[in-house]
Amino acid sequence: MGRIKYKKEFMDHFSGRKYFSIKDAELFLMQGGASKDYARLMLYNLRKKGEIKRLKRGYYSFDEDLDIVGFIFEPFYYGLQEALSLQGLWGQGTNPVIITTRKVRTGMRSILGRNIIIRHIQKKMFFGYEPKRVKDRFMPVSDIEKTLIDFVYFKSALPDDVLREIIKRLDRNKLERYLKKTNKYTRDGVNRLLK
Repeated sequence: MGRIKYKKEFMDHFSGRKYFSIKDAELFLMQGGASKDYARLMLYNLRKKGEIKRLKRGYYSFDEDLDIVGFIFEPFYYGLQEALSLQGLWGQGTNPVIITTRKVRTGMRSILGRNIIIRHIQKKMFFGYEPKRVKDRFMPVSDIEKTLIDFVYFKSALPDDVLREIIKRLDRNKLERYLKKTNKYTRDGVNRLLK
């Protein structure tokens, strides 16, 4: 792969991916004979020209699609208010809420000019999500039962009208199975909400 071909080869190789890391780019370009410094310079120039978008430090995408952001925090699912919105239970606009087991900085972040919220969850609490079609792709989204559990787990308030709608749509057997996987605080909190 000569220097002239680097950009074309790079674009052909990575354009079909949701995202790629700087390490992915370095490895690919170094296999073709480019230096690590050249790979970084090429990414810098592509970003400066707007041909790639920075998702977070060291991660890039060709798309400016906020829906793909969760994938850089794999394993993850969309939860809390975002899940309520995607499940048709929340009419207000929300910032995407990404729940991950990865040890990352949590809280509000700005990615692609929009605010997103990152929440960390213990591995034993990482369950209860399903693929949900969002636009043209499937995204992992917490189901209604797990969303209710997560509101208690993360000590987030639920409006009364939303709670009533959740209770109407709950699968009680599934909720009971899920609650067996949680700690006493969470079980007690969910049971209080259901009374």
